[in-house]
Amino acid sequence: MTLPLTLEQKAALLSGQDFWSTHPVEEMGVPSVVMTDGPHGIRRQAGSFDHIGLNASLPATCFPPAVAVGCSWDREVARRVGGAVGAEARALGVHIALGPGINIKRSPLCGRNFEYYSEDPLLAGELAAAHVSGQQEVGVGASLKHFAANNQETDRMQVSADIDERTLREIYLTAFERVVTTARPATVMCSYNRINGVYSSENRWLLTDLLRGEWGFSGLVVSDWGAVHDPVAAVAAGLDLEMPGTGGASAQMIVDAVRAGRLDEAEVDAAAERVLALAGLVQEPSPGFDVEGHHQLARDLAADCAVLLKNDHDVLPISGVGVIAVIGELADHLRFQGGGSSHINATRVDTPIDAIRAAAAGRGIEVRHHGGYEIDRVRSAATGAGVAVVFAGLRDREESEGFDRTSLSIADEQIAAIRDAADAAGRTVVVLANGSVVSLEGWHDDADAILEGFLLGQAGGGAIADLLFGDANPSGRLAETIPLRLEDTPAFVNFPGEAGHVRYGEGVMVGYRWYETVGREVRYPFGYGLSYTTFATSALTVEVIGDDTARARVTVTNTGRRAGKHVVQLYVATSCGPVRRPQRELRAFTKVALEPGQSEEVTFELDRRAFAYYDLPHREWVVGPGDYTIQIADDASTVRAETTIRLAGQIVIPILTIHSSLGEWLGHPTAGPLLSKAVGSFLGDDTESEMFRMAAQIPIATLLNMFAGALPTDLVDEIRRVAQ
Repeated sequence: MTLPLTLEQKAALLSGQDFWSTHPVEEMGVPSVVMTDGPHGIRRQAGSFDHIGLNASLPATCFPPAVAVGCSWDREVARRVGGAVGAEARALGVHIALGPGINIKRSPLCGRNFEYYSEDPLLAGELAAAHVSGQQEVGVGASLKHFAANNQETDRMQVSADIDERTLREIYLTAFERVVTTARPATVMCSYNRINGVYSSENRWLLTDLLRGEWGFSGLVVSDWGAVHDPVAAVAAGLDLEMPGTGGASAQMIVDAVRAGRLDEAEVDAAAERVLALAGLVQEPSPGFDVEGHHQLARDLAADCAVLLKNDHDVLPISGVGVIAVIGELADHLRFQGGGSSHINATRVDTPIDAIRAAAAGRGIEVRHHGGYEIDRVRSAATGAGVAVVFAGLRDREESEGFDRTSLSIADEQIAAIRDAADAAGRTVVVLANGSVVSLEGWHDDADAILEGFLLGQAGGGAIADLLFGDANPSGRLAETIPLRLEDTPAFVNFPGEAGHVRYGEGVMVGYRWYETVGREVRYPFGYGLSYTTFATSALTVEVIGDDTARARVTVTNTGRRAGKHVVQLYVATSCGPVRRPQRELRAFTKVALEPGQSEEVTFELDRRAFAYYDLPHREWVVGPGDYTIQIADDASTVRAETTIRLAGQIVIPILTIHSSLGEWLGHPTAGPLLSKAVGSFLGDDTESEMFRMAAQIPIATLLNMFAGALPTDLVDEIRRVAQ
């Protein structure tokens, strides 16, 4: 359609009027749309917007970041975070909250892993879809980010992520596809980096062919702040809105390009229409939000996110002791969120030491406290205590948006404090606060219990106390593997790259897919987590539906004495197809709450994508014919029940060219018989012979040139016909 605007007006719409808002069109009654950082809280700049976005932000609730929500394995937790963030955005006059972030945790060293959910695309996609739905249900748009392959902070604004298409499709795009097609986010934010040499903001295959064409996205594509290098190329690729504003410079470049015939005005119209459509999100601010209610919600959700890694001697929950010692500066100043653009000005912050004292007082327990890691004072505080609780982890300066970590280790002083406390106290509990996994080596065996909190939001201190004393039952499961060594991680030799490129050489073998496939031992596997109760799974049945779908049912029972929540994890294992498949892949999950003795049957609908691989020659998803093992597991390493089904799938006919190898031709269902007899006449019939195996690697074009005289003319003509 033709917009009733001049070219200059349309071009002006395609970049912001300042750091946080779009240009209004007053003559059309189109208001300015306000965006601001999320995803786990609202970072609304106070006062008028400036051009560098550095003004202080208004108070808002800091909910558990994605690193914690990922470990909840709970769609309802993600949905409630999204809904509460949306409600606060409405109150603060924000129309689009930027997030959630769903990039895959390729390496535990990525400085922004705290803002991402998981190393697995299904888990990340399902939780992000729930967050987007919850947020948009209250009328606030989401901005799914960072599209795509933004898996490191080192050189993030220009590094080229060099990835084959199968890996892109199966690992790095799957979560985006799931959210776009099921939750329909208002906007998608393109990333800074290049993909195979092309900036995301200028990548037409990414923004138009894939996002809009294949996935049917009808919303707006916005740049990450400062991600546009060439405004004209960006519009031509499918980018709608450049942020922040450039004071009119980008608009003038677009106008000049249209008038010079270098940019089709229809592309400007399409982008401008999508910017104007955002005005539908503008509403009057709500009268406020429930500050205390949201703080309590943050506490409840945080308790569902923490992961109990170890609990020897049932030291947790704490009971039957007269004295506990609380040690470490993180007990006084808990690190509850990450650094960078998502940093929230929290409405209030619960400190662990205050929450522990409050819980202990009601139980008649004395609390000793030392807020440091000095060895002598640690030992003094821990001596004679029934339980020492040591808080350890990472400080703000050790991980943040903008740079990557160089080590998995926590500080030496923290390790020494843990070991000394373990020597002095009856039992020792370590509580961790970190935005991505840390090494547990050097102190793991000294601790009786380990509670991995990651970053739990502003109410994390209270949630930790609830878990330590049993007012809440831990139900989190690891959304990323904890390795024994950094050198064991799949991307170790290819992270963070060099000379402006990072090669994704591990392919689809990311996270647990790598560890399980190569048999590499880890400290704790993906999906792992303990509870104060126990669960059993039984009666697994799988029904095949059609050629490439199935339905699985399994019964879960709480066999312990406490109410609790259990994550049912379903994996698929197969070797079907011509590609290397991981040992197993997560294909479905759910979290169920059960009272002691209660059972529940869980049903999983497995669509064809649960069994498919991405076929590069045909550029489509394929389910190969054959056997698929459905596994119910406690984690990626511990299978509790399994059954194998056979799927008809799809037989893919290989695409042959004159450059395909002899072996590929012989394996072709129609072309193979044409060649086999003639080839046997001069290579012999023994397909395992040295000569035959060597010849099988040679392109057919080369063989035709070498042995044309030995092959019948009609056969040569037929080969050339098939190759076309």
